Amino acid sequence: MSPASRQIALINVSHGFTHYALLILATAVLGMVAQEPGRFGSDYGPILALGTGMFVLYGVLSLPMGWLADRVGRRGLMAAHFLGTGGAMALAGAAPGPWSLGALLAVMGAFNAIYHPIGTAMLVEAAGEKVGRSVGLNGVCGNVGVALAPVVTAAIAATLGWRWGFVLPGLACMAVGLLWLREAPLDLSGRLGGGKPFPAIPRPVVRRAVMVLLSIAFASGFVFNAFTLLLPKLMQERLAATPNLLPVVGMLAFAATLFGGVTQFTVGRMLDRTTLKRVFMPLAVIQVPALLALALVQGWVVLPLAALLAASIFGQVTVNETMTARYVAPALRARLYSVRFFVGFLGAAAASPLVGLLHDMSGSLGVPLLVLAGFGLVTLVCALFFPDRKEELRPELWTQASPVPAE
Repeated sequence: MSPASRQIALINVSHGFTHYALLILATAVLGMVAQEPGRFGSDYGPILALGTGMFVLYGVLSLPMGWLADRVGRRGLMAAHFLGTGGAMALAGAAPGPWSLGALLAVMGAFNAIYHPIGTAMLVEAAGEKVGRSVGLNGVCGNVGVALAPVVTAAIAATLGWRWGFVLPGLACMAVGLLWLREAPLDLSGRLGGGKPFPAIPRPVVRRAVMVLLSIAFASGFVFNAFTLLLPKLMQERLAATPNLLPVVGMLAFAATLFGGVTQFTVGRMLDRTTLKRVFMPLAVIQVPALLALALVQGWVVLPLAALLAASIFGQVTVNETMTARYVAPALRARLYSVRFFVGFLGAAAASPLVGLLHDMSGSLGVPLLVLAGFGLVTLVCALFFPDRKEELRPELWTQASPVPAE
């Protein structure tokens, strides 16, 4: 494996750890109540809300990362991501009470904020003309982390205790960080891209694309995070309510999430063959009816519905990241990724307390899912408004393009 391939592989692994770390609490909470009753609380909502600071810092600190990378370098920031995230994750497993756990989760969120603006920009620059495939594979790696978090955390919590559910992946993340430091510094920009200059896209088209990208950021961030947070609880309520079935809850959540994660690779390959809107629209159309159905149904039909919804939500992430690669020049990408992820992670931060609050008020996840359906409508409107341009696949045609987006 070449040095470039190794670093790209480590960037993909980093994506997996980023999402895994954010979702440990969503499953660990089910073991915390049973194994240490009263220490962190006795209700699902308040314990889940301990992750609010984590998601707030995960979002807020993504904003300055593009600026910071210009001054200290991307390589050093990625090392800080691995070691800081892993260290805080491991220490969270030793937290004596709710305040310390919330604080350590917040520190973990701060270091996790590095990945998306920096890692994604590095990956896109290395991808060259096959941006969709590379972003899709990277998305699969991220969502393998999403899928593994509930099943691995549930298995560890059931056998070793919930605390080890934080400690073991934290140590693994730090170990990968040491591998990153062993790699020689390498400039990935343009390495696989053939050196082609970025096309001069008409400004009205760019403005329209960026407007959609930023408009959808909050809604998609909220839906993605809320769905991944509530999924273990949804499986417990609808399919495996007995406390000793915690590993089963994890496996069910894993199955639904993995289906969505694998979809990202398929979506990425499709994006290399067709325009963004033609992939974006079907994914957006699925969300609202799937969320409405999931709010109402009981029993095993929940599993395929959750898998379909995961495919829609996770596939849309690949579309959104490819939007930036196709419509924004490389020099501005890290900064735009910072802004986009900042807005998106504000939505993500709102998901944790809101899902917990709505669940406690209604006594089920039906109401939170109905709220998510409302945000799904925002996604659909954004998909309708996004330009559909053949020049995306043949950038040389942008020089002849009309500034008025074709529909």
